[in-house]
Amino acid sequence: MTMRNVALVAAGMVFSALTSLAQITTVEGVVKGTDGKPLQGAEIQITRTDIKGNYKCKTDKKGHYIYMGLPMGTYTIAVNVGGKEADKVNGVRTSPGDSKPIDFDLSKTQMSNSSKQAEMQKAVESGQISKELERGLTPEQKAAMEKQIKDSSEKMKKRNELNDAFNTGMTAMQNKQYDQAVPAFAKAAEVDPTQQAVWAQLGEAYVKLAETKTGPEFDANIAKSLEAYNKAIELKPDDPASHNNYALALAKAKKFPEMQAELKKAADLDPANGGKYFYNLGAILVNTGQNDAAGEAFKKAIELTPTYADAYYQYGVTLVGKAQIGSDGKINPVPGTVDAFNKYLELQPNGPYAQSAKDMLTTLGSSVQTQFQNPNAKKDTKDTTKKKKQ
Repeated sequence: MTMRNVALVAAGMVFSALTSLAQITTVEGVVKGTDGKPLQGAEIQITRTDIKGNYKCKTDKKGHYIYMGLPMGTYTIAVNVGGKEADKVNGVRTSPGDSKPIDFDLSKTQMSNSSKQAEMQKAVESGQISKELERGLTPEQKAAMEKQIKDSSEKMKKRNELNDAFNTGMTAMQNKQYDQAVPAFAKAAEVDPTQQAVWAQLGEAYVKLAETKTGPEFDANIAKSLEAYNKAIELKPDDPASHNNYALALAKAKKFPEMQAELKKAADLDPANGGKYFYNLGAILVNTGQNDAAGEAFKKAIELTPTYADAYYQYGVTLVGKAQIGSDGKINPVPGTVDAFNKYLELQPNGPYAQSAKDMLTTLGSSVQTQFQNPNAKKDTKDTTKKKKQ
């Protein structure tokens, strides 16, 4: 090989080395956290977009990152914090020479994102995307926003229809216009069949409408009320009020075993008000001429709520019917009758049934307690209970 050829080969090697060096670049920058301070340990994800390529590094204690030996090309540089992308810059084109710093300030990014979110929320509410917001959206983001606006508009329309129908039904119920309340609640249930309150009100409206009818019309409306209450319970099986109201409708349909089962469920779900549910049962049974069963219901109400004054009175009334007339012409009440009326007077000495309870005791030939010992007071050796003949 001549000296000339050697020189040409050497020159070619130098040119090749320079060309290779020119293809290698560096990216670096500083990352500040949401508190505005340098963020250590943040992962920098460098993704080449003109051809496939992925690189990464981490920030040091000063928040600085640097990646040397990066092939020249176009990149997306992202900051990942806690495994989630916190910010990114698209379309970074590297070039020979000194690197251009790609810095991140997550406090500003957070503010910018919050502002953008507010603008997007405003656009959804108004149904209009502003020109300024549109410029900052990718085609995909714009399409997603337009879909969200459409969905929101449909939901708003549905919510308005639901509220209008429900409010119409409630107004009709208040005005005792049950024939108008039923179709209003039925429409509300059609608009949104997942609303438990709508079905519960529809059941009540059918019961009230049934009370204005007789014969087959009564039966048909009660049947509709049972269907509505069943739907309400399906949607919210742990609602004691629904079970209680369903039971009252069952009573009107003369389905007494099912009624008792529903009241039992209501009492189990709401022990604090268990007495009320069995009191309702007792009242219904009295009105249907089932005196013995009513007495058991009032007795259960007393067991669940020992301070339920009205339950004592009604229990006493059911026991009066079991009194016997002796050979001497005197009334012989069954055990517990006198105690029930006296307990009512103890709890409600001026209650609505007070005079009636006293009259019952007089009829039964018993004395009426006029002073009752405080059950929380200390016991005294003297008997402080006075009795007075009526």
